[in-house]
Amino acid sequence: MRNKLRNKPWYPYAVAACIAVAFYVLLAHMGSITNGILTFLGYFKTIFLGCIIAYVMNPLARMLQHSVFKRIKQDKLQWYLSIAAAVILLLALIGFLLRILIPQLMNSLVILVSNMDSYLDSFEVLMQRWLQSDSLQLDRIFNSSEGIVKRIQDYFLLNADSFVRSSAEAGKSFVTWVIAFVLSVYMLASKESIKRECKRLLSALMSENKYVEMTRFLSRCDRILVRYIVSSLADAAIVGIANALFMTAAGMEYAGLISVVVAVTNLIPTFGPIIGGAVGVLILLLVKPVHALVFIIFTFVLQFIDPYFIKPKLFGNTLGISGLLILMSVIICGNLFGVFGLLIAIPLAAIVDFVYKEGILVLLERKKAEREASA
Repeated sequence: MRNKLRNKPWYPYAVAACIAVAFYVLLAHMGSITNGILTFLGYFKTIFLGCIIAYVMNPLARMLQHSVFKRIKQDKLQWYLSIAAAVILLLALIGFLLRILIPQLMNSLVILVSNMDSYLDSFEVLMQRWLQSDSLQLDRIFNSSEGIVKRIQDYFLLNADSFVRSSAEAGKSFVTWVIAFVLSVYMLASKESIKRECKRLLSALMSENKYVEMTRFLSRCDRILVRYIVSSLADAAIVGIANALFMTAAGMEYAGLISVVVAVTNLIPTFGPIIGGAVGVLILLLVKPVHALVFIIFTFVLQFIDPYFIKPKLFGNTLGISGLLILMSVIICGNLFGVFGLLIAIPLAAIVDFVYKEGILVLLERKKAEREASA
């Protein structure tokens, strides 16, 4: 019966019409479908975060295993000690960063509030020069910094409910991250058994040749991701340290706060250095505008040196992909997944490039050679 239908002249047109209708319905309800998928995946958010944290900590744990604890004979004890040391180092780094960030952030807020009158006076003079008019009077809007503080207080009182909800969401997110961190430790401890079960599943689902190709592909992707993570963290540390040394030597304020912001935003490809530089300039403008100008010049020099000298030495030829592909990946991943998409844009572009060049192209060329040989 099915073969008879396929032989009918109207059959391909009917199939094409059904596909077109299904595609139209899919596009018309894309928002609902996307929300449904995201809601479903949200139930596994903690597990996904745990997997990401475990994957990021794995290179550090392996490095400690092969360097610090290499003399321990028992493999399990060696690996457990490496995980414990990696967790301690990571928590110590987080504590160190918070120790730098929180006091300087509070200090900058205090300076902002205390110097608000002088900022308003300077802004009024600047606006009068631009507009060439004496009619602009900011004191009609804000009589003083006390007026601004009063307006801020009124805003907080009117939006108290939303701030309570935001605080509850922030607390929930903190608990989620803590649970994900604990889960990541358990995942690292069970890494070998998880790998063994995954290999067993792939071996049962695929033929021997397909299994070998899949394991080779996954190994290559793993090397690309690990190399990218390690190199990105090293590059961010180098940029942050160089920024801190320069600001300290130049006698600038908030060297620790700005350097941490610059190092963290440097992990975001393409747009990250711009964000970090803008934050540093805004902070320095509150203290000394001349320092902000010097900081801009140094940031331009540092961001010229970083992509042309530092990153090529760290990344090597592992990510030999074009700048156009990187930019397209950054834009698409950023629109789809936000900040997380920006972080994974470059390794994802490298994997797509690898699949295209060594998978799809090789397969098409092989099929073409087979067709020519048969002809």
